[in-house]
Amino acid sequence: MIQSGRETGTIEDLDVERVTGDLLSREDVYHAVQGADYVIHTAANTQIWPGRSELIWKINFDAVTYIADAVQEYGISRYIHVGTANSFGPGTKDAPGTEENGYTDHRYRLDYQDSKHAAQEYLLQRHKLEGLPVLILNPGFMLGAWDSKPGAGEMLLAIHEGRTPGYAPGGKMYVAASDVSRTAADALTAGQEGECYILGGENLSYREAFAMMAEVTGSSTPSLKIPAFAVWLYGLWGSVSAAILRREPNLSLAMARISNADCYYSSRKAREELNFSPGPVKDGMRACFEWLQKHGYTKTAT
Repeated sequence: MIQSGRETGTIEDLDVERVTGDLLSREDVYHAVQGADYVIHTAANTQIWPGRSELIWKINFDAVTYIADAVQEYGISRYIHVGTANSFGPGTKDAPGTEENGYTDHRYRLDYQDSKHAAQEYLLQRHKLEGLPVLILNPGFMLGAWDSKPGAGEMLLAIHEGRTPGYAPGGKMYVAASDVSRTAADALTAGQEGECYILGGENLSYREAFAMMAEVTGSSTPSLKIPAFAVWLYGLWGSVSAAILRREPNLSLAMARISNADCYYSSRKAREELNFSPGPVKDGMRACFEWLQKHGYTKTAT
């Protein structure tokens, strides 16, 4: 489903049927869903600056209600909703978070996390009360090709261009985007409706992740360990200066707090019930960087 007037050059070569429409139009959503056997919903607004935005809620929550209504209206067999692992409380490497952990990211006051969690709770309630045939996938930090924004690939570019001198104390769960997309297809006929499945490849500290990215991009590994208080102060300065200058900061206070935290998760449930078998995260990083090079995002385009 493609918004009218949007540039779609990055997917022009894909063998898919295109439907024009806007997620914020109930009529367009119904038109897109009608006649389908299944629905996989991947679209989201991942904006983190400013942290509060009405548009984020319209895309990440309101549109979800339209899709749920259309799925039931047309008797769709199964609705795969791609959420985020952040909808569950994280853990440490030794005791990673699971689907049983309660939501804790409200502390960061970011509408992205709050809206994704609210949409997840809404869908689970619709399943419980009305039998909505929904299954929710909760991937970690995805890296792969076709990253046209770029999104996660911006971290690879920063490492490649030497814009990341050091690393924060925390870490997160990474996964190759191709593993998530393959599992989304598998979930059309596997897994249990009304359930959530965390999808992650590897839990890596920022030191470990940046070293891997440096290897993939042929760059120097960031070697400076930045203390948590320094990351926090830099994020505070970023938020204050951005509010004054009205431009997006390199690091906001919310993102600084996240960077200092351990955000690790377990994919055990997905492995057992969806046969989720992720490959090396390095493969996702390599696919992402090679795609960015090929499409002119780096100074060494090929």
